[in-house]
Amino acid sequence: MSVAWCAMDLVPALQEPLQQPLKSVLGPATAKVMAEHLGLHTVGDLLHHYPRRYEERGQLTHLADLPMDEHVTVVAQVADARLHTFASAKAPRGKGQRLEVTITDGSGRLQLVFFGNGVHKPHKELLPGTRAMFAGKVSVFNRRLQLAHPAYELLRGDGEETVETWAGALIPIYPATAKLESWKIGKALQTVLPTCLEAVDPLPDSLREGRGLVPLPEALEKIHRPHTKADIEDARARLKWDEAFVLQVALARRRHADAQLPAVARKPKPDGLLTAFDDRLPFTLTEGQQRVTGEIFTDLATEHPMHRLLQGEVGSGKTMVALRAMLATVDAGGQAAMLAPTEVLAQQHHRSVVEMMGELAEGGMLGGAEQATKVVLLTGSMGAAARRQALLDLVTGEAGIVIGTHALIEDKVQFHDLGLVVVDEQHRFGVEQRDALRGKGKQPPHLLVMTATPIPRTVAMTVFGDLETSVLDQLPAGRSPIASHVVPAADKPHFLARAWERVREEVENGHQAYVVCPRIGDEEDDPKKARKSAEDEAEKRPPLAVLEVADQLAKGPLAGLEVEVLHGRMHPDDKDAVMRRFAAGETDVLVATTVIEVGVNVPNATAMVIMDADRFGVSQLHQLRGRVGRGSAAGLCLLVTEMPEASAARQRLNAVAATLDGFELSRIDLEQRREGDVLGQAQSGARTSLRMLAVIEDEEIIAEAREEATAVVAADPELKNLPGLKTALDALLDEEREQYLEKG
Repeated sequence: MSVAWCAMDLVPALQEPLQQPLKSVLGPATAKVMAEHLGLHTVGDLLHHYPRRYEERGQLTHLADLPMDEHVTVVAQVADARLHTFASAKAPRGKGQRLEVTITDGSGRLQLVFFGNGVHKPHKELLPGTRAMFAGKVSVFNRRLQLAHPAYELLRGDGEETVETWAGALIPIYPATAKLESWKIGKALQTVLPTCLEAVDPLPDSLREGRGLVPLPEALEKIHRPHTKADIEDARARLKWDEAFVLQVALARRRHADAQLPAVARKPKPDGLLTAFDDRLPFTLTEGQQRVTGEIFTDLATEHPMHRLLQGEVGSGKTMVALRAMLATVDAGGQAAMLAPTEVLAQQHHRSVVEMMGELAEGGMLGGAEQATKVVLLTGSMGAAARRQALLDLVTGEAGIVIGTHALIEDKVQFHDLGLVVVDEQHRFGVEQRDALRGKGKQPPHLLVMTATPIPRTVAMTVFGDLETSVLDQLPAGRSPIASHVVPAADKPHFLARAWERVREEVENGHQAYVVCPRIGDEEDDPKKARKSAEDEAEKRPPLAVLEVADQLAKGPLAGLEVEVLHGRMHPDDKDAVMRRFAAGETDVLVATTVIEVGVNVPNATAMVIMDADRFGVSQLHQLRGRVGRGSAAGLCLLVTEMPEASAARQRLNAVAATLDGFELSRIDLEQRREGDVLGQAQSGARTSLRMLAVIEDEEIIAEAREEATAVVAADPELKNLPGLKTALDALLDEEREQYLEKG
């Protein structure tokens, strides 16, 4: 997270040193490279570009575990160096030169190679016994790891240093690029480091002293120029608190501001629509559903807008909870809108809600119940007449519930009295879309955000920190277990043949199946992407495609079965027709992309085969698997892969097959990916502010920072007595364009 570099109005004297552009300090050429390749523009940006790790001069890097095709920086010792002369097209008389240098860490070796005019300097400098930092891209030549034409920096002790001091010094290794080696970043930091003495400290003194944290200037000095490992620990502890605390203050201020807004309290009337609906239910709500409903109804009854995140396992009954909240709102004289990310999901939700409500969804129609309301669908592909009628039903209040896609957000859509907004699959909507829908109420409507992607507690506190959280962790009665197995198609091709036999067996028993593929496979596919993946050494062929797989299955192992395809490029009417036929049991096997990932509910579908399963993320596989086992019959999910047993991809699939606990899988997913990927995705791609904080490891810091932030904001919402914190907050909001805070 960016710690603010100056207090613009409060401390004008501090503005210049810390906000000055890098080009004025380092020169335009270096500054340009830093801006283009690392996104660093100011002295402050550079100060917060922390080392990835540290090497000790007296120790050597482990060379055996270097990642292929990645740019690495290593500290090692030259074992030997040999200059070869050879003939070539450019040097036909045998004057071509190649320098081969072997470096070692005592247990492993790595070869460096230099060609042509580039051999002279390293030939003189890289003598046996010399220690240096080397940076380059790892490749393989003759089955040996090598760095071709690496950049290097010799490690020499200054005359004043003792051998022991020099050998024990810690060398920071920075996130670097081929254009900007780690030691060049280090040298640039040595130039700007004195200015960190003027950094404004965002932490209140009482908090910092109470937790034994070092001041910010000291933390920046120690992270970039540590003398001991204890220095690094002191700095990391402090800088993690900066990131956690400033973000939590921002979220706490959002919660505080929301609590001041007026809203219409929505209390369901006795013996109204909700009561009539509950009387129709053929089952009892789970304890979890009852508990979460109680939390939501308490929020709805207040005169401040609800901001609640409802997360739960696949199939835990979130839609039922959301529907009852919508019915309670209608009972109280308001309207409810549900925003879905895709037309397939919007249509599915509309169909499910109408089926569950029966005559209660036929308000104003012949045969409709006395307490009934109208449930309308609004999507971008609707015909003009149906669209006009839906818009009319909304503006007059005839329709109590509307379910739709982003079409709900358009200016033409007006509500009679919007009381509740339900956002399904929150992470798929941008900031502007959510705010546009919230702005359609006479007063701010209540907000219920749903996600079927289980989120670890720390991520919920970080990404959705301005929302109160409810968790559904029970499956409703009648849901069946799902057996999951990895099918190693390359190692054991007969396993794949058996998978198709299992699909046939499920169909013969009166059930249906999904086959999921990573891509569509029509001529509109991006040829560059296909070529890139084909050239990737880990991927011998492009991803399997829906259209090709469906054709092969219909002519081969699933011949005689009714096979249909479903993907995102189909016309919405065609997609709806395919889903209707599948839901009605007319289609045996649906070959689809991840368009079926969320919300699709066909209880008779019991089997799923995911092709190239290693190309999907852990959470996505869990979502897909949740489409089966939704009825009384047991579910089966087969994860087909060609990746070898020892690969990380296979281990990931084994983890998915081993547990149905989405929260456990979300932790695995987060541990295997960079934090920025997870948080960035939730921010619609914004660069994450978390540079030091790890949301899984640092759960305790995040929880404590949330408590501290809540107390600070309650006592001083405008932060008038904390100018350093106010400055840091302004820097965060400016950098991230309030993306963290616009979750609601």
